[in-house]
Amino acid sequence: MAQQLLMPKATAVWLVDNTALSFDQIAQFCKLHPLEVKAIADGESSQGIKGLDPVATGQLSREEIAEAEADPEHRLKLSEPKVRVPETKRKGPRYTPVSKRQDRPNAILWLVRNHPELKDAQISRLVGTTKSTIEQIRNRTHWNAANLAPMDPVTLGLCTQIDLDLEVERAAKTRGPVSEDAQDSVLVSARETEVADPVEETGEKEIDADAVFAKLTSMKRSDTEEDSDDKG
Repeated sequence: MAQQLLMPKATAVWLVDNTALSFDQIAQFCKLHPLEVKAIADGESSQGIKGLDPVATGQLSREEIAEAEADPEHRLKLSEPKVRVPETKRKGPRYTPVSKRQDRPNAILWLVRNHPELKDAQISRLVGTTKSTIEQIRNRTHWNAANLAPMDPVTLGLCTQIDLDLEVERAAKTRGPVSEDAQDSVLVSARETEVADPVEETGEKEIDADAVFAKLTSMKRSDTEEDSDDKG
């Protein structure tokens, strides 16, 4: 793994201020342009930058600096670092294992069938594929179409449930009203299924004592009147 200089510009500031090295030597060591080093020396581009001592950080030795000061042709070399600095990874498409790569068409088929409202760009974001592959699977012209089986991309590990729900919600906002037949064929997001249905009130209504008493009184009167009629 290649060695890297920590804080090149701050190191250049320190070397300009504390050594007799040439601009070219400092520029070569700090991976800067000689004009940048000159601007640092003139105070044009070093405002607010605190110099970093490469000797204190173990990146350069006093002997190396002295040798370079005595010989303008000498090129400074980094000291063997005590701590390795990992190389910065380049941004780009993430690596997908071969097994998951083979499952992509199955995941695309699942998304096309269960979430037809998703656009090709959304599917591409979810499973990391191309629009041409999606189109081939939609039209059943994919070279392996006969052997494809729809599989949930979340289960396959190609995307998270949160990512899938987010894309479904975005599609729902732009697709407009959906017919009843289409609603039956479209899966709802997991977030929607977590919302509990309202529970009907099953508790007994509060008893009105006055109404019950009035009803009992009325029943007693009816019984009394019937008894009087029988006696008469």
